[in-house]
Amino acid sequence: MNAALQWFKSSYSTEQGGDCLEVAYSGPQSGKVTAVHLRDSKNPAGDHLRVSPEAWASFTAAR
Repeated sequence: MNAALQWFKSSYSTEQGGDCLEVAYSGPQSGKVTAVHLRDSKNPAGDHLRVSPEAWASFTAAR
């Protein structure tokens, strides 16, 4: 499943190392995002978290 997703780094990530979050969206080709996937960039083969677009919007708005 991870291979089919198009992962990108968070805009808050830097080249300094440390903690980096990568994000991928399910369903954008249909014009509607159906899920947001989150993973640690240092462990791309590891587990990832899947949340609803609404939960992700609430999370990012709460910064």
